[in-house]
Amino acid sequence: MRRTTVKSAVGVVLSIATAAVVVPATAANAAARPAGVDQATAASFARATDVLLAKRTAALLDGTAAKRVVPSGDRTVHLSAGVTRSEKSALATLQARKKRLAALGEAYTSGDTRVAVDQVRVKGKKATVRVTESTTLAYKKIHGDEPSGTGFKARHEVSFTATGHGKWELTGIKSADNGAVAVNAPAPPKAPAREGIGPTPAAKPSDTSWGAPSIPKRRTGLNYSAMAAYAEKYWRNYNPAYRQFNEEGGDCTNFISQALKAGGWKPETGPAADYRKWWYSSSSQSHSWVGANEWSWYAQNSKRVTHLPNVFQLEVGDILQMDFDGDGSKDHSMITTYKSRWGVPYLTYHSTNTYRKSLLSILASYPDADYYAYRT
Repeated sequence: MRRTTVKSAVGVVLSIATAAVVVPATAANAAARPAGVDQATAASFARATDVLLAKRTAALLDGTAAKRVVPSGDRTVHLSAGVTRSEKSALATLQARKKRLAALGEAYTSGDTRVAVDQVRVKGKKATVRVTESTTLAYKKIHGDEPSGTGFKARHEVSFTATGHGKWELTGIKSADNGAVAVNAPAPPKAPAREGIGPTPAAKPSDTSWGAPSIPKRRTGLNYSAMAAYAEKYWRNYNPAYRQFNEEGGDCTNFISQALKAGGWKPETGPAADYRKWWYSSSSQSHSWVGANEWSWYAQNSKRVTHLPNVFQLEVGDILQMDFDGDGSKDHSMITTYKSRWGVPYLTYHSTNTYRKSLLSILASYPDADYYAYRT
């Protein structure tokens, strides 16, 4: 399925967006399908999901561009009453996020959302559909040197129920990714606090207020441009030289470790569970290579990083970690790959795979999270 792309100045980001391609269910699943669950029905599932996600994108857009983002619906699929209510709440949340962004000095002028069906599993009258969303957004040139745009790929699991006569109802949608939610997704509810993480190095959360003085990078012999170039090359198409950890808690810290290595960080070998070690091999890796907390413990003990008092002091090659629920345990890792002259860092990361997401957007999406900024 494909529709006309919204006219925009996204440039490089739009050039890396993926066209939606409907993938029919495998032959192994074909025998289990009830009548009508064929490629055409899979396309209907994609269109229905596309409309839902495109409405989320449209809620963030500035001006009349929002009207051009949402495609026409599909008459064979409608939303359940529960999903209708939850999406109404989600759109209200996103519109509030748009207002927070405007107050911070950021807006999106246009966007494009596409959906591809990856897998259809059917049991009785129930269908579970795995899809990949590819979304791009163009930054409004408020200060003049914003990047052209941002983009991400997100995986979702969507539930459908057959209602008879070839009709289906979309009964649920949930993220299949770990890490920070996409900019067009409502923030998840705050999780209950967990027990303490023990006697390990802990940085103080960084301040998130605007106006902190910049801290110039010192000469270290590291290649920060190479770190950023690596992250921006492999944010969507993963480097086949490394294993992925999306199904094992998330790939975000594995990704920043790769970028840091590309910029000159040298491995320190030793027991995998020793958070004072950091390494990757063809068969294994240290816990600090893939774990957000373990990486922060290693980075601080090795003196390879210093804590930044304020998140706006991040420069290219620096790392930002998030603690979604404020329990002291870090949940997500990102690397700074661009910074505007106005002073806004832009982060690139895996889980959800994202390119140049502004710090303003992250703060607006997670106003209650704790943030840890590190100078590399």
